[in-house]
Amino acid sequence: MTVKVAPSLLSADFSRLSDELKRIEENGADWAHLDIMDGHFVPSITIGPVVVKSLRPHTKLFMDAHLMVSEPEKHLEEFAKAGVNLLTIQAEATEHLDRALRKIKELGLKAGVALNPATPASFLEYVWPLLDLVLVMSVNPGAGGQAFIPEVLPKISYCAKEIRSRNLDVEVEVDGGVNRETAPAIIRAGASILVAGSAIFNSSDGMELIHDFKRL
Repeated sequence: MTVKVAPSLLSADFSRLSDELKRIEENGADWAHLDIMDGHFVPSITIGPVVVKSLRPHTKLFMDAHLMVSEPEKHLEEFAKAGVNLLTIQAEATEHLDRALRKIKELGLKAGVALNPATPASFLEYVWPLLDLVLVMSVNPGAGGQAFIPEVLPKISYCAKEIRSRNLDVEVEVDGGVNRETAPAIIRAGASILVAGSAIFNSSDGMELIHDFKRL
């Protein structure tokens, strides 16, 4: 299995986001990961659909938008119109997870659910058929540059096994503290997509790391 790499623009230079997009695309990134934060579900505020729409013409990369926002169902149509390909919502952020996922699918997008480190994978028991992706958060959401939480490794393995046992076409994405040291264990646990921000954008050999991840 070749692992997909989805650099997180949260760690990119926000004064030149279109250039940063082109740079990761030219260096072999598979997806562009967009961290959407509202200052409510998480303390930070990042970008919204207007910025995403402005970036869409500058890349052919698959756009993976992770909504770390309260009541994400209120914002799904805006992000669909902005041109994202996949919308991932936090399991903890909505009272109506099934309804929100069905809405994403109705909008013609792929649908994902993100699980915070303390949220069990059993939360997904009744929505597996609606999913294209499970995002296992390996840090607490809200800020880049955090250290990987190793206790999530069994959760990654559990999700990968559930997907195989149910014969589903669902990706397991991991986000948080992904770097040269942590990536091998994450991949062994069953991840198929690695999200990395600081390790790619804030290091001198970050662009090489995109290729290195795929060789693990």
